[in-house]
Amino acid sequence: MIRRNFLRQVSFLTSAGLADLKGITSVAKNKNDRDLWLETLLRVAAPVLTALSENQLKQRMPVEAQPSAVADRKKVTYLEALGRTLAGIAPWLELSEGSSSEMDLRKKYVALSIASIKNAVTPGSADYMNFTEGAQPLVDAAFLAHGLLRAPKALWGNLDAATRDHVVAALRSTRVIKPYNSNWLLFAAIVEAALLKFSGECEMSKIEYGIEQHQLWYKGDGVYGDGPDLHFDYYNSYVIHPMLLDVSKTVAEETGKMTDLSALFIKRAKRYAEIQERLISPEGTFPPVGRSIPYRCGAFQLLAQMALQKQLPESLKPAQVRSALTAVIKRTMLGPHTFDDKGWLTIGLAGHQPGVGESYISTGSLYLCTTAFLPLGLGPEDGFWKAEEEDWTSRKAFGGKEFRIDKAL
Repeated sequence: MIRRNFLRQVSFLTSAGLADLKGITSVAKNKNDRDLWLETLLRVAAPVLTALSENQLKQRMPVEAQPSAVADRKKVTYLEALGRTLAGIAPWLELSEGSSSEMDLRKKYVALSIASIKNAVTPGSADYMNFTEGAQPLVDAAFLAHGLLRAPKALWGNLDAATRDHVVAALRSTRVIKPYNSNWLLFAAIVEAALLKFSGECEMSKIEYGIEQHQLWYKGDGVYGDGPDLHFDYYNSYVIHPMLLDVSKTVAEETGKMTDLSALFIKRAKRYAEIQERLISPEGTFPPVGRSIPYRCGAFQLLAQMALQKQLPESLKPAQVRSALTAVIKRTMLGPHTFDDKGWLTIGLAGHQPGVGESYISTGSLYLCTTAFLPLGLGPEDGFWKAEEEDWTSRKAFGGKEFRIDKAL
């Protein structure tokens, strides 16, 4: 069912050049949550991975940005699209469960992803990407590294030897970029963590420094500063918690070090997951505060990651998290004009709202929304998907039902 519906939609997108959301929203009420999530994720990922696998991403992908920033963003937007798409789709690619139709789809998308990575890192390729010019490539090399860490078998394990060498060279080349004294330290750290895992060599000092600084910037109650100051935005979820979790986990697995830190980061992330779940309104909306709002449902990457890793706090049931995230996905991904007429994401939070994109936002940036779909790395028989729909905290609260008292960490 998933395969038939999705392939029909993709054919519609690619052959007719149309991306009317009615095709997916009209049947949304009749789908289970997992089907809806998967179809939405693949609808987002298909244009990126299809074009790049054919060495035509630079030719096909539009570059929507502030008019004065278009020329500059063209230098970096393609790596943004690849790194962020893989960071979100990776857990599903790594999964080995599901129906035969889902397994066929997964095999197809693994192949598209492998071809895309190869074209992105092979010198001389039409879609060979910029890893060194300007500062932005460090950010999206980091998301590419995160995707590889989230799918070491499906992605790294299927790369040929030459492409592995090119990936390692590309990641190492970002060392010329000095990260800002902010969450950017974690971009350098996760690149080095991936190099540690996949090449056996890294600059451990960058990992240690990034973690040490974030320890200093911890403000309490599960919240880190973005640099020395607290910023009321979603970067604790876009970057900080997810990368602290996976950098420390990788170092612990590869060296036996940082196990205590890893446990501490999980404890703090559990609290932030509680906060995130309570930010979701009964209608599936959330406060549009802070920068980078066009990442849409990607604002809840941390909540999604804790569900994927089965590390939700005791106060949150998997079903209520699934129900809350489903509501957010519907509000941010299924509205009119979310996609352009060729299936590419547009700038906005709910629909097309180009005015909410900062100067660093372009089409490729938008694919961080895929990180809300991390729980697709759980099989269809997992309790996260099988349990009945359950009200999340704010829906209980404003529906007149009992709900748990909140408590700081």
